[in-house]
Amino acid sequence: MGRAERVILAYSGGVDTSVCIPYLHHEWGVKEVITLAADLGQGDELEPIRLKALKSGATESLVVNATESFIRDYAFAALQANALYENQYPLSTALARPLIAKLLVEAAATYGADAVAHGCTGKGNDQVRFDVSIAALNPRLKVLAPAREWGMSREETIAYGERFGIAAPVKKASPYSIDRNLLGRSIEAGPLEDLEVEPPEEVYLLTRPVADAPDTPEYLEIEFEQGIPTALDQEPLDPVSLVQELNHRAGRHGIGRVDMVENRLVGIKSREVYETPALKVLIQAHRDLESLTLTADITHYKRGIEETYAQLVYNGLWYSPLKPALDAFVSHTQTRVTGTVRLKLFKGNATVVGRRSPYSLYAANLATYGAEDEFDHRAAEGFIYVWGLPTRVWSEKLG
Repeated sequence: MGRAERVILAYSGGVDTSVCIPYLHHEWGVKEVITLAADLGQGDELEPIRLKALKSGATESLVVNATESFIRDYAFAALQANALYENQYPLSTALARPLIAKLLVEAAATYGADAVAHGCTGKGNDQVRFDVSIAALNPRLKVLAPAREWGMSREETIAYGERFGIAAPVKKASPYSIDRNLLGRSIEAGPLEDLEVEPPEEVYLLTRPVADAPDTPEYLEIEFEQGIPTALDQEPLDPVSLVQELNHRAGRHGIGRVDMVENRLVGIKSREVYETPALKVLIQAHRDLESLTLTADITHYKRGIEETYAQLVYNGLWYSPLKPALDAFVSHTQTRVTGTVRLKLFKGNATVVGRRSPYSLYAANLATYGAEDEFDHRAAEGFIYVWGLPTRVWSEKLG
């Protein structure tokens, strides 16, 4: 069934995206398949992946390094919003999808493709993130999802690929489904589908077991400028280097593991394990600095915005009309979120132990219980009377 002449395929080098190449050619009549692998700091050697795409039948194989944009434009934007899906997951994988979609659309324009494709199945969140993001960026582009339609089992998919020279895995494939980028790793499937099974240590790569973490605490200072982290221990770092260093330092103390039952957008619950050392520490430090520099009403109102923001990212609506509206609010709140947060890293925990800011709203002469106290205690009685008046009247009417 011919659907397009030239297609840009999001490519990872795995079984599904590799099989997509001959499938698009032979089952859907696509003449040219151009693959695109996005380097988001996942640590993989991408040259073998590029060559594998060509061997699998791609007309051209692109590798795009977008790590800096990923951290600066996506991760740090979400950090300013303290985005945690269901108050646990810092969206390390979800944040990559709108960027990959953007790269696909740009490549389609460059190469004159009339469609883009991905290897997502019909049961996950990523299919939604890709399809909706691509439609938002170029609604005229066709979006092809072979793995959502071919109906083959894993074994059948491997066998199909072998027919076209795509080698099956040399060793038994891992039972886990793993996605990785600079922000962290997501692990699902296999033994993790039994909710009572503790994740085995083999699933972790970025974080040490707490039992093997150092027996001495490590102290760390993170500097922020308008809500963006800019330095560690007074050493200015670019966004990528900062996340890399913080991943290493927090990970060796066993910090950043998440094990949760997550509500997927498609309506099912899924057990997910994440490793996100840097993001977990950054969100914790950023929230603490906000508590020092934002007024109470902004802090409390922003919590609801943060939940909405996290759901928007998770649900694939990065390019929706709501996103710039939320960004405008969040950006305005960050103008004075500048300062330094000191943390103690120890045995799986990051604990804030100090903070300072030129925009601190903490007034020692009002907070102290010492002789320097300048708070007018006599004013409290009248305040309490007025504050409690509605409750008093309500109570009297009950009688």
